Amino acid sequence: MLESFVRGVDLLNDRIGQAISWLTLGCVVTCFAVVVLRYGFNIGFPWMQEFYVWQHAAVFLIGAGYTLLHRGHVNVDIVYGRLPPRRKAWLDIFGTLVFLFPWLAVLAWTSGPFVTSSWAVREASANPSGMPAVYLLKATIWIFVLVVFLQGLAHLIRCALQLAGREMTDADEAPVTDERI
Repeated sequence: MLESFVRGVDLLNDRIGQAISWLTLGCVVTCFAVVVLRYGFNIGFPWMQEFYVWQHAAVFLIGAGYTLLHRGHVNVDIVYGRLPPRRKAWLDIFGTLVFLFPWLAVLAWTSGPFVTSSWAVREASANPSGMPAVYLLKATIWIFVLVVFLQGLAHLIRCALQLAGREMTDADEAPVTDERI
């Protein structure tokens, strides 16, 4: 059951990451259009400028679970790379419980008033020609917390299974597919 949970979270974050990565292309195309319209034709659309910022924010916030799954976050690998697998597992458990989970709890708690007040008034851009529904953008903070928490929990379980002698394939060693579930 635990292995199924880990594989399910891995699959979820892998699919989210693959889907959200397309917003990177959208961000580049939108930014290019803004520049061409502004400097080529002296036309500006504030909503379009805000739109590529939204896309950029979504890639980083919603794609964070994917990045954690594939160990793409920056870490200081002075000692970790030389440790045996069991010590790495213990260190990962410690880091997840002492640093990741408390930080996510603080972020979820402190962003609460920021996100809920935005939803309460259905906040729109301060610019009259800007993007509507800014509350959706602010809600991506909670999506970030959710996808990173789930991936952190999956990694914690993967480490615990490894310590129990039931080692699972790491996300970067085998591609996440439907067959892994």
